[in-house]
Amino acid sequence: MPLAYVHLVHLSSSISLPAAIRALSSANPPPLILSRVIRWMIVPSTIDTSLLRTPWDLLLITSSPKLPSAIHPHLLSHYSLQVGIPSRLTNSLPSHNQALLHPEPKAVPALTGSLDKPRLGSTSQTLELSSDLFEWIEAFKQTHVGSGAMSMLNLLAFKPGAEHHESYKRYGQAFASSIGKRRGGDAKLVGNVVHAKSSSTSGSASSITEAKEWSGTKTVGNGGNNETAERWDEFALAHYPSIEHFADMLASEDYQAVNLKDRVPSLRDTCILCTSEIAVEEILQQDAGKSKL
Repeated sequence: MPLAYVHLVHLSSSISLPAAIRALSSANPPPLILSRVIRWMIVPSTIDTSLLRTPWDLLLITSSPKLPSAIHPHLLSHYSLQVGIPSRLTNSLPSHNQALLHPEPKAVPALTGSLDKPRLGSTSQTLELSSDLFEWIEAFKQTHVGSGAMSMLNLLAFKPGAEHHESYKRYGQAFASSIGKRRGGDAKLVGNVVHAKSSSTSGSASSITEAKEWSGTKTVGNGGNNETAERWDEFALAHYPSIEHFADMLASEDYQAVNLKDRVPSLRDTCILCTSEIAVEEILQQDAGKSKL
């Protein structure tokens, strides 16, 4: 299973977001995913809670553990995870992702109507539609970015016991065949988090080396909690045609019947970060347009 690397970066004021995106997108090899961070949907409760205190700018998924050297002086914080992704997913990603981000109109499923009378929960931490999240989505969907495709980074840590993995597997199968698919949901990248073969819980050798070499850069996490040795087990990058499709899923009875039965009880910790690849594409297109003038 090929290795890949999930990166979150927080940029200093010494570089503009468009300039950073240009530098990162021109890397060789180019990133598999380059996406602008929007906001947290679910925040981590025990693992790498320092993630919450960092205003991340960009999400990258790369085949290289290192970011381009040109970006190093402009990093305030950098978080990375080494992951194993099936080659069938990485090989098909360019064409599959293009079809997801820029679908034919007939390929985008209609909303199911669950938002007409939404099922509200008390908290979005269980991936239910809380009143606060619903209010934010209602405003965000009116924006240009909010009306386009969204990419949700999921980090997962399972409770001990094979039964919890089986429970989440049932959820994943239902997501792929019905409750997610019905809203255009697509787990376009999934994989296991790969941890260093070392008794140390301070991170992989590569991440430690980079943190020392990058002057002024603070590495805020490495996929584990140093005191409890808790670690993420899996990651997924899920696509939705729009933020409203995501809300339609959360607000529905059919989704919550599976979510609360099979997903929520299986997880020791999780987090979901909402990002937009479309926002990055548009910045690059604007730059391309300017260069032709």
